[in-house]
Amino acid sequence: MKIIAMIPARYSATRFPGKLMKDLGGKPVIVRTYEAALQTNLFQEVYVVSDSDVIAKAIQTVGGNVIMSKKEHECGSDRIAEAVEFMEADIVINVQGDEPFIDAISLSKLIEAFKNDTENLIDLASLKVQITNKEDIENPNNVKVITDNFGFAMYFSRSVIPFHRDQEIDVKYYKHKGVYAFRKEALLDFYKREMTPLEAAEKIEAIRYLEVGKKIKIIETNVESIGIDTPEDLEKAIQFLKNA
Repeated sequence: MKIIAMIPARYSATRFPGKLMKDLGGKPVIVRTYEAALQTNLFQEVYVVSDSDVIAKAIQTVGGNVIMSKKEHECGSDRIAEAVEFMEADIVINVQGDEPFIDAISLSKLIEAFKNDTENLIDLASLKVQITNKEDIENPNNVKVITDNFGFAMYFSRSVIPFHRDQEIDVKYYKHKGVYAFRKEALLDFYKREMTPLEAAEKIEAIRYLEVGKKIKIIETNVESIGIDTPEDLEKAIQFLKNA
């Protein structure tokens, strides 16, 4: 089973433009992420996939592999699919470029899910982490996920799901972590499909997979990584690195 990592890296992020090139302890964020992916030793190959010459140069400077996108893309899955279409791979891991503190244990759990999937029921796998803080639960930047009794995703939303109508029922809330592991054929099938209405409304690419009938295995992790979506997040990451 050939397993590769792809790091989609768009320069012009809406909420924090140029965030992947911001300095994080003497290196750009995207370089930190690339090097962290390499250091997990989980992948036969690691690539950054970008539309930016600036990002490409930063990765090439440290001897990294870069694939330049040929088209404009709305989401990371599309960007990765274009890059891997003619590459040899069985499982493709989408590592978020703005999460430089990669959790190797959680990534290995995603890979194990496919190795144990003898009936080929899983099209892709992803992660969730429990959240208990009311502010985190209600924050639309935190995508929430609910799963069925077998651990497959039922829906993702920026809204609070489930709605806790009966306060006597114990309800847990989970944040979706945007790390995906795909079977290559599921990723390419996604790429051929048009953006679905719910995906467009929520701006959550995972919803397209659900709308076209793909099965997403969700694996719980207790590691809350630092994603860099805002300048405040970058400051948290800088402090985390100093204290590491």
